[in-house]
Amino acid sequence: MAPGAALAPGLTSFLRSLKTNPSEHSVDHLIALLKRRQIRNSRPCAVATTALIEKVVGEFKGHDAMKLLDRVRSVGRRLTAAQPREVVVGNIVRRVLGLIREVVEDNVGGDLIGTSETGRSTPTQHDHGFRPPLNSSISSFSPLRHAAVEPMDASLYASDMSDSGELSRRPPLLSSHTSYAPTSSAPLVNSLFGLFSQPVDSSTNVSTPTGQASPDGKGAHSLNLDRLTELNRSQHFDLKGEVMNGIQELQEELEQSDKQIADLAHEHIHANEIILTHTASTTVQKFLTKAAKNRKFTVVHAETYPHDNTATHEVLLTGRKQGGKAQDEDDKWKCLTELGIPVYVIPDSHVFAIMSRVNKVILATHTVLANGGLVAAAGAHLIAQAAKSHQTPVVVLSGVYKLSPVYPFDLDELIEYGDAGAVVPYEDGEFVDKVDVEHPLYDYVPADLVDLYITNLGGHAPSFLYRIVADHYRTEDVVL
Repeated sequence: MAPGAALAPGLTSFLRSLKTNPSEHSVDHLIALLKRRQIRNSRPCAVATTALIEKVVGEFKGHDAMKLLDRVRSVGRRLTAAQPREVVVGNIVRRVLGLIREVVEDNVGGDLIGTSETGRSTPTQHDHGFRPPLNSSISSFSPLRHAAVEPMDASLYASDMSDSGELSRRPPLLSSHTSYAPTSSAPLVNSLFGLFSQPVDSSTNVSTPTGQASPDGKGAHSLNLDRLTELNRSQHFDLKGEVMNGIQELQEELEQSDKQIADLAHEHIHANEIILTHTASTTVQKFLTKAAKNRKFTVVHAETYPHDNTATHEVLLTGRKQGGKAQDEDDKWKCLTELGIPVYVIPDSHVFAIMSRVNKVILATHTVLANGGLVAAAGAHLIAQAAKSHQTPVVVLSGVYKLSPVYPFDLDELIEYGDAGAVVPYEDGEFVDKVDVEHPLYDYVPADLVDLYITNLGGHAPSFLYRIVADHYRTEDVVL
């Protein structure tokens, strides 16, 4: 490329513009790119979002953690509203919000109870008896919208009011099931589940639930606000500097994710196997390329017609995605045929016929949901169903950054549709007028059709993904 030449709108031009443009202008720029789909797919969206949040945090003035949380959350809301189906954008924002909370809690020496814009306190993840309040002003495009719980009207409690005007209370829960032990003479009941978590001294280790008064007369919310106020006054640590270091570690995770997944290839691909895959996925191709250095196997590749067949053919022939530049070594690898691996490209309609000969199915993913299901390129559901009919194991490759705390309450909100003219040309006007043509770009694959997830942290069963969600996201940040 000639020096000074204008770059086409996309990820490269956006990352270059961050060096000169202020953060607010960069936010508007990324929103426009997301709406026009000039930045699409999981990894480019994750890289662009991480770089933008780093810019936003870098320009933040002051040491107020709550203001920094509000600033990052407001940017995240605008980005997710611009393109709700790119779930990874919200994942990155939630990871940064959790990072800010972790930095503050590590330096304060206690749990930071999140506060919403209305000033209400949010219970921590240790308060098992409470559910975090969900904001009812969620975008109508977001799958999280269906999980919102509106505040209940006080009139609904009228039937439960006693003569004294107080709510009639239910019998107290067993102390082994709650994080708060009431001060009563009732015997302490221990369940088998709580044997190893029972505190030695319940009088000193019990926590005060949200909304209850502590022994000194202060509520948990006021105690945490006092702790934050003391923290802001002391300024004994660099809040912005530590958060920036955490964001840089997140960027390194995005860069190393495919390599770490590929390093596990020798454990899952064996000699003389027949592997079925589809789409032009960088993660899958590097995974197979790594295994091809010491294994001899056969690859059957579904072409994913009509939206991804051109990119699939180019990746298999040249080892470079459609439109990639020769000097872009990060997006280029040796194609499998150069390593001596036979590759057969088949139409999507032949998947079921050949599945009886396949030893393993390897799929890429657009996003992984908290219930173990995934959203992948169109055709993935057909392949997964055929594999289940023939009892063929299905392995999904995905970086942890694609794992989202979102649940598939409404599948229509997760599926994006493309140009129907790619399926039936508009020149066939006589035929087009008589049929309704849909062109979905993605499929939803339920968790029961997947046998194993391979992430940069290792292999996991679909039923274990909830634990990874709990480790990487905070309950307070599930709803932006």
